[in-house]
Amino acid sequence: MQFLNKYIKKYWKLFLAAVSCLMIEALCDLMQPTIMSKIVDIGVANKEMNYVLQMGGVMLLVTAIGAIGAVSRNILATNVSQRFGADLRSDLYRKVQTFSFDNIDKFEGASLVTRLTNDVTQVQNFANGLMRIFVKAPLVGIGSIIMAVRLNPKMSLILMAVVPVIMMLIYASMRIGYPFFSRVQRSLDRVNGVMREYLSGVRVVKAFNRFDYETERFEKTNEALVSVSVKAMRVMASFTPGISLTVNLAIVAILWFGGIRVNNGQMHVGQIIAFINYMTQILFSLMMISNIFMTFVRAKASAERLGEVFEQENLMKVAEKPVQASGEKGRIDFEHVYFSYSGTFGDPVLKDITFTCRPGETVGIIGSTGSGKSSLINLIPRFYEAISGKVKVDGVDVKDMDPKDLREKISVVPQKTMLFTGTITDNMKWGKETASLEEIKEAAAVAQAHDFISSFPEGYETKLGQGGVNLSGGQKQRISIARALVRNPEILILDDSTSAVDVTTEAKIRESLKEYSKDLTCIIIAQRITSVMGADKVLVFDNGEIAGMGTHEELIQGCEIYQDIFRSQIGKEMMQYGTAK
Repeated sequence: MQFLNKYIKKYWKLFLAAVSCLMIEALCDLMQPTIMSKIVDIGVANKEMNYVLQMGGVMLLVTAIGAIGAVSRNILATNVSQRFGADLRSDLYRKVQTFSFDNIDKFEGASLVTRLTNDVTQVQNFANGLMRIFVKAPLVGIGSIIMAVRLNPKMSLILMAVVPVIMMLIYASMRIGYPFFSRVQRSLDRVNGVMREYLSGVRVVKAFNRFDYETERFEKTNEALVSVSVKAMRVMASFTPGISLTVNLAIVAILWFGGIRVNNGQMHVGQIIAFINYMTQILFSLMMISNIFMTFVRAKASAERLGEVFEQENLMKVAEKPVQASGEKGRIDFEHVYFSYSGTFGDPVLKDITFTCRPGETVGIIGSTGSGKSSLINLIPRFYEAISGKVKVDGVDVKDMDPKDLREKISVVPQKTMLFTGTITDNMKWGKETASLEEIKEAAAVAQAHDFISSFPEGYETKLGQGGVNLSGGQKQRISIARALVRNPEILILDDSTSAVDVTTEAKIRESLKEYSKDLTCIIIAQRITSVMGADKVLVFDNGEIAGMGTHEELIQGCEIYQDIFRSQIGKEMMQYGTAK
């Protein structure tokens, strides 16, 4: 948990200030039983009203000083803990953003959400508690024991017998309770995962009327969370009555032996009152210490989960001295590239891939599902790294380039369309923050999006819901293409990004792109053969290998897989056309 050192260095002064206020408060609490015993034993016993009033005034003053300390401590503790939590959450979010796809694949999305929210809150609450009650409890407990020993050393032997028993109970609760709270956090991950999956696929759930199934699935994970939480709390709660019983037995012993000593003239009544007050304070302190350890084990489990993220090293190493590209802009070279996802076994996803995309060329990639098409294009912006071979952009190995500079050259329209909450203009400016409205409209026109955007009452200022839920699939894809074009990249990658667009609109997009992208290297991944027939070069993928490469005419003549795709798609369309006639 070395990641916490940064925050300790930043906030230790304010933390100590809060603890100082807390110590003043604790000292005032410890003084009051002793003052009370003097009022009873001297003022009341001797009927000295002036002494009673004088010591009563002292008690009020001590109480007022303690109250000021408590208020100051609360203000400082709240300020420090909230700022600490905000910094921790922000740093964790930034850490996640530095991860490569391989790193992110190691953590489930729901688990990262839990760590950013619940786990940070657990650690933040523990930090807050340290400055509010966690330090005060042991201070008051130890102070009460010291004050009780000063009052009557013989009676304090009862405390000496009780405290070790209670400490053993607290230690046992911590050792037994910690594994349960680790399981609680993992169960919470699963609940978040089920909820996140349902919300992202709610339309499919509605379409297939699977509410009962989803409800049952959520209830199972929710019940699992309840079960492990109840077990954890039951384990921890079983120790609390033991601590209370031990302390109350000590109070009974004080009353019993104290009464005997008062009758024998060996002890004053005020001392008994003070002793019971100190015992009550010790009880409160020990109960708080028990809660401290319960909070500590939860915070420890959460801190370890946060530490896993902070300690995760980016698997993608950035060159210490990045090479500036000076070759042909937009050129892409694959040289004997092999690729596998980390943690997978068996044959590589890509095997011995070698080809070149020249500047201004349009390259189509086609093949069956799972043949490695999307994996291939993920290597160009270095979302993943090849296990062997070289991927070059502008004549430079992508491993030798600054990832930021590399990705500035590339626009990717992913297979799964992702739009963000905000206006259409806001989403377009993801491609280029400084883009003017004219640039946005030009890109939208190329992507065949301008007409439908203009038809909206608010035009380009139309608000989009999360993920663009108020748009059709084809509209979202066209806005995504326009967003990529606004960037004016050297390389444009379209990963099956017109699958929801009708054939006529797709043809218009291809024609517009030809005009727009004269100097742009364009890679088109598609399931429809009509999407790649007009490309300068077509790569046919099969089981992670290039089964054919050439123009449409060349592949029709010499590539059996391409011929099968052509017959299954174009032949089918011709049959349907003939039947319609």
